[in-house]
Amino acid sequence: MLPSLEVIRERLPQYAQLMRLDRPIGILLLLWPTLWALLIAGNGRPDPGILATFVLGVVVMRSAGCVINDYADRDIDPYVRRTRNRPIADGRVSPGEALKLFLFLCFIAFGLVLLLNWQTILLSFVAVALAAGYPFAKRYTHLPQVVLGAAFSMAIPMAFTALTGEVTRVAWLLFIANLLWTTAYDTMYAMVDREDDLKIGVKSTAILFGDVDVIIIGIIQAMMFLALFLAGALVPMGAFYYMGVTVAIGLALYQQELIKERDRDRCFEAFLNNNWLGMVIFIGIAVDYMVRTG
Repeated sequence: MLPSLEVIRERLPQYAQLMRLDRPIGILLLLWPTLWALLIAGNGRPDPGILATFVLGVVVMRSAGCVINDYADRDIDPYVRRTRNRPIADGRVSPGEALKLFLFLCFIAFGLVLLLNWQTILLSFVAVALAAGYPFAKRYTHLPQVVLGAAFSMAIPMAFTALTGEVTRVAWLLFIANLLWTTAYDTMYAMVDREDDLKIGVKSTAILFGDVDVIIIGIIQAMMFLALFLAGALVPMGAFYYMGVTVAIGLALYQQELIKERDRDRCFEAFLNNNWLGMVIFIGIAVDYMVRTG
């Protein structure tokens, strides 16, 4: 029996919170590198239909990732300060409801990807597998942030196959750069929960890196920027691209300042600051192509 419209209206706010639509930072962190790839693969002018498909796909897949994450962590979240009020953790949404919502979102995402070519459709299966597997990785490895990085980076080769039919060396350099970036900022995020994670036995790079976490994050960020410089040289990009990357380096140095004392609130602030880092790189790419193409 289908639920009534009144029941659906009552549940929608809970589902929206479960999908983190009230906290769009995850959408933005996934969107920026997707836009980097679309602009470069499309030589500054990606097909509007493909662009719209990817933007919608980012929103849907990030939402699906949040739902399956909370489902996987339903027995953990009640014991973590930051997550104890999530809809499944506090009983507002049942695990069964969450699974149905996840499958519904995956169905929408697959409908979107069917609008693209066969190469992109094949890559989408890898993307979904990584997104679904990430929440469970923290039980078996101290590198769940790397798994998330791979999941968040799959939109890059997909963008290139959708627009060019192939995954170029530039695409792989951007993939590596984004994987490194995601690992860095999600380690900052994990530093917020480290104390709780140690008590309940959840693994993370923040725990793995221990007392050298800030130094290793800095090294990972440096490797990310190296990959971005190499990608820019390979395209080749112009001065505005490198200006954007240079501003991003300044933001990364600011993040290092924020996390050096490992204060929970400042680590979370550093994590949020990555939205601006991704944005300035996007602006550099966009302006570079605008200047070149007139």
